[in-house]
This record gives sequence, C-alpha cells and structure tokens, in this order.
Amino acid sequence: MADLNVDGMALAPGVVETIISIAAKEVQGVASVGPSGVGGLRSVFGSKPSTQGIEVDVDDNDALHVSVRVDVYYGHVLPEVADALRTAISDAVASQIGIPVGSVDVYIDGIQFAE
Repeated sequence: MADLNVDGMALAPGVVETIISIAAKEVQGVASVGPSGVGGLRSVFGSKPSTQGIEVDVDDNDALHVSVRVDVYYGHVLPEVADALRTAISDAVASQIGIPVGSVDVYIDGIQFAE
C-alpha cells in the first residue's frame, strides 16, 4: 500500500497494518498474526509488531478492505474469534485513523495448543 492520505495527513505504509496487528493480538483466542514461525522470532528479537499476514486495500470510496491471517488457540470457537477480530480491527482503524472499514476478511491459518 502506498502512502494513505487522510484529511491532509499522510500515513506511511505499515502504519495502518501496525494498528491492525495490535488490535488483532488483543482479541481473546488469537495466538499470532501472520505466519506462525515468524511471530515467535519477531517477538524475541524485535519490538515492533509484525505486519506480515495483513493486507490493506483502499476502494474508490476511500474505505479500507482488510485481510488478516491468524493462528487461534485450540478450544476457542472460530466464528466467534473471527467476529471479534472484525469488530476490533474496524473499531481500532475508525477511532485511530478516522477511515471507514468496508470489510475485514479473516483467514485462520492454524491452531496452536498452548496458551
């Protein structure tokens, strides 16, 4: 995604994805965002949240369309986690950036067994 311009403010690529990553990780049942092998290494060596597994597109009406890939902890109801992710991501983007979210597509790539 190129710079996103909102009311005279330019957001660099990665800013929206970072907000989405943080919001997603706060959802109960989400084990990791993006590829599971990368998340563990990044949490040990890096301080910035991983934005891998997150794609953001802007439509002609300036609404964001988000795709997020996650691993979920075993025992959580997958449709409930996906619904909570959609809500958390939409709320975070709307409150912090002020851009409407047109859709949030959730892809559950795996299950992790230890919480």
